[in-house]
Amino acid sequence: MNWKTKITELLSIRYPVIQGGLAYLAYSELASAVSNAGGLGQITAMSLESPEKLREEIHKTRNKTVHPFGVNFAIGSHGRPYEDMVQVAIEEQVPVVSVTGGNPKGVLDMLSNTGIKKLVLVAAKRQAKKAEELGADAVMVVGQEGGGHIGRSDTGTFILTPEVVDTVEIPVIASGGISDGRGVMAALALGAEGVEMGTRFIATKECLHAHEKYKQSILDATDEGTTVIKISLGTPARVLANDWTDQILALEKQGADYDKLKTLISGEANKSFIHMGLEKQGFGWAGQVSARIHEELSVQQLFDKIKEEADYISDKWR
Repeated sequence: MNWKTKITELLSIRYPVIQGGLAYLAYSELASAVSNAGGLGQITAMSLESPEKLREEIHKTRNKTVHPFGVNFAIGSHGRPYEDMVQVAIEEQVPVVSVTGGNPKGVLDMLSNTGIKKLVLVAAKRQAKKAEELGADAVMVVGQEGGGHIGRSDTGTFILTPEVVDTVEIPVIASGGISDGRGVMAALALGAEGVEMGTRFIATKECLHAHEKYKQSILDATDEGTTVIKISLGTPARVLANDWTDQILALEKQGADYDKLKTLISGEANKSFIHMGLEKQGFGWAGQVSARIHEELSVQQLFDKIKEEADYISDKWR
């Protein structure tokens, strides 16, 4: 299997596999393990308390890997200002920055002429084209299968990926519904130059901040084990289905506004489940691909398995 793609060349990595930003979970232990295995690990910036904490996390990651890694900025309508955090990434000259969850223009403008590679998560063709115009070096395309925040349409990764590939000149990275070598090969066949995986990396040994109950919920999930919340707010997001998310959906059905929902959908409610395992008191992001994840592996074991599966497919159709 020839793993050289435009994304491996752009990001100077061995395999075209990128670890998602994973709010409250993606820190130096996971990011460095992914980068050491040949992919691109990422730190979640906006889950950290301050620019100083981000700088510390960047230094920790550099102490654990000599390979490229990224910093993810999840910006959104209810998020705090990100400029000081981005400035730290610039000062530290991190190799890659990715932008998710909001208009990327402010971040991309700050990164202009820095030499830092810029990735933008999109969920529609028009968003991909706009990201390209704003200076993104590549776009990550997330379909409805994905965990966390997704697009407002119901277009899946299998359709959206080639649509975006045919729309932009920059490399496209497929995201949503990918957890193994088969998914990677399917994405490459659709014209993507790489993949982003989020949920699959939660169920790894190096995702130290994910509680075992959260990981087990992913391993136990069926193909109907996730649901989409916040549709009524215009910011749909896929989560593991549980009693807590049932409450959210019931309130949305009743027409509840953000003020009535904010406690249930807050970061604190998220952390109650993913950090403390209190599934009756919170929720956890996860994609439909949870149904395809059956064991917790080390990051290196996961990459070995992906390579083995991809090599088998490549040999079969050669």
